[in-house]
Amino acid sequence: MLNFTQKERMLLEDQKTHEQICVDKYTSYANQVQCPQLKALFQDYAKQEQSHLDSINQMLNGQLPNMSQSNQQQQNAPSTAQSQGAMANQADAVLCNDMLMTEKYVSDAYNTAIFEFVDTNVRQVLNHIQKEEQQHGEGVFHYMMNHGMYNPQ
Repeated sequence: MLNFTQKERMLLEDQKTHEQICVDKYTSYANQVQCPQLKALFQDYAKQEQSHLDSINQMLNGQLPNMSQSNQQQQNAPSTAQSQGAMANQADAVLCNDMLMTEKYVSDAYNTAIFEFVDTNVRQVLNHIQKEEQQHGEGVFHYMMNHGMYNPQ
């Protein structure tokens, strides 16, 4: 049974809120985007965010999640040229920018939280989730770059 300090519990509650927002955004945005590839990417990330939320809830209930069963796949948007030569849909670009910014924020919040936990196993769970958040950011970044929405130069 996991026992948390008041600060640790507060940090987990914050991460729970962040994960719920990620689930909601990816789900909503998957229904709004025009590109089928981006829709599939957002749907996949929504499922992974739900897994993160479930893990946080397990910890808040005193149980350490079994990370060997978690979704460990990394899915980046395939590196294709711009879709049929057309400039990327501007509305899709706005949603991608929002998700990239969200992933940056959530990953940073995990970074801070990880350093505040006493239990090494909990730190490892949070680190695993943070790594997947970074992979989501990378996937969105690559999609944007490959569809003319982001120029890293």
